[in-house]
Amino acid sequence: MIQLSEEEIRTQVPDFWNDAKAAEAQMKKVKSIKQWIDGYNEIAAACDELQLAYDFFREDVATEQEVDIAYSKALALVESLEMKNMLSKEEDQMGAVIKIVAGAGGTEAQDWAEMLFRMYQRWCERQGYRCEITNYQAGDDAGIKTVTMQIEGDKAYGFLKSENGVHRLVRVSPFNAQGKRMTSFTSVFVVPLIDDTIEIEINPANLSWDTFRSSGAGGQNVNKVETGVRLHYKFTNPVTNQPDEIVIENTESRSQFGNKDNAMRLLKSQLYELEIEKRRAETAKVEAGKKKIEWGSQIRSYVFDDRRVKDHRTNYQTSNVQAVMDGDLDGFIKAYLMEF
Repeated sequence: MIQLSEEEIRTQVPDFWNDAKAAEAQMKKVKSIKQWIDGYNEIAAACDELQLAYDFFREDVATEQEVDIAYSKALALVESLEMKNMLSKEEDQMGAVIKIVAGAGGTEAQDWAEMLFRMYQRWCERQGYRCEITNYQAGDDAGIKTVTMQIEGDKAYGFLKSENGVHRLVRVSPFNAQGKRMTSFTSVFVVPLIDDTIEIEINPANLSWDTFRSSGAGGQNVNKVETGVRLHYKFTNPVTNQPDEIVIENTESRSQFGNKDNAMRLLKSQLYELEIEKRRAETAKVEAGKKKIEWGSQIRSYVFDDRRVKDHRTNYQTSNVQAVMDGDLDGFIKAYLMEF
């Protein structure tokens, strides 16, 4: 409470809003402290209710079921706050960018990519996060080739970083006339969605643009005017120290200028993630005994026939495949955060 009072006093100085970026960062800090205090107070109240329910049970005023309900409520609140405590890094507090790319395998892989796309949309709905599609390329016959989603919400990256890697599907394919069991792979890439309070240096000399006609939803203007943009940025990768290139397509807006602005934001997010990855690589030398978390590694298998979804990093698994595909990822996210 003392820290909250001190931080709130800083927001009351006359020239507080003169520096909008600094003011925004300070308001986020105040909001974060309030959330921790509210979380603690909620748990304290739940524990008091549990103690009261137990006392009533001993006096034969309350049932055992009522004690169990109070216990489950208190436990859920404690575990929820404990999980948030795992998200203490700067980037964990940010929104997220998810890019889903279908693997080799044509229609089957593209259908799997769309299923994952729907899964993450449902998860965002459960969390109350805002999800915006910035690039969407439909599959040849069904599904999608690739999609990029911007997710705005507190700690979205902290939770979704657990999804980074290759997702494997095993099922009897509806696209196979012989009804054979098929295996498909789709890559999911997750980076923090940075805001204006973070400065990322970009060399304009290394930047180039292509424009093209967008396809898909958006009205007639989208198909007649070259509103889609493709950004190329050549740079030295801080992780590998080798020449590299980032290519970003943005087709969300009907305005070319709007798409360029958002492509630049996505570029900054990817460059920021590379800096984070560089830091991870440095700390990994100290934590060499831990399991590796690598981009492109197979992280999870979804076996529809056996009714099983298993995460290979934590060994957490569930038989409720339908719930997972409807966005119930909290068990996997929690297991990942507690493990790593």
